[in-house]
Amino acid sequence: MATNDDVIVEKKNILDLFIEGAQRGFTIGTTSLLPNVVMAFVIIRVLDVTGLLKLIGIVFAPIMALWGLPGEAATVIITSLMSMGGAIGVAVGLYTGANLDATQVTMLVPAIYLMGNPVQNIGRCLGIANVNTKHYAAILGICVINALLSIWFMRFILMFF
Repeated sequence: MATNDDVIVEKKNILDLFIEGAQRGFTIGTTSLLPNVVMAFVIIRVLDVTGLLKLIGIVFAPIMALWGLPGEAATVIITSLMSMGGAIGVAVGLYTGANLDATQVTMLVPAIYLMGNPVQNIGRCLGIANVNTKHYAAILGICVINALLSIWFMRFILMFF
């Protein structure tokens, strides 16, 4: 029979804990985040080369103009429904393609994180927790409203900088 005295507890110093955390963070970044960002960047380039990005810009221009953004910015909001990392990749792709400027990207970043990839959350969390599916539309709606309000708020803040 083992007693508490028989249990060996390995104490790690702060440097070892930091290195372990950094290794886990690197693994998460390279296996989860980076593929989404690269995929989104490639999709934006494909949309741009095929002319579909320009079409998206034309279709969404009147709506996105309410927030002082070009129509192409709608792709960032739509992507953030599915993946925050992917939405960052889309924003970077639009920035490098000169479809968005630095101020517009700054306006969109809080919206991406407030959106919080609700499609993935519904599948991974709410479905498993047996949340009533009639609440999904409200959950998605709140995410979109928060994101759009944050764009206006950021636009207001950036007027002073």
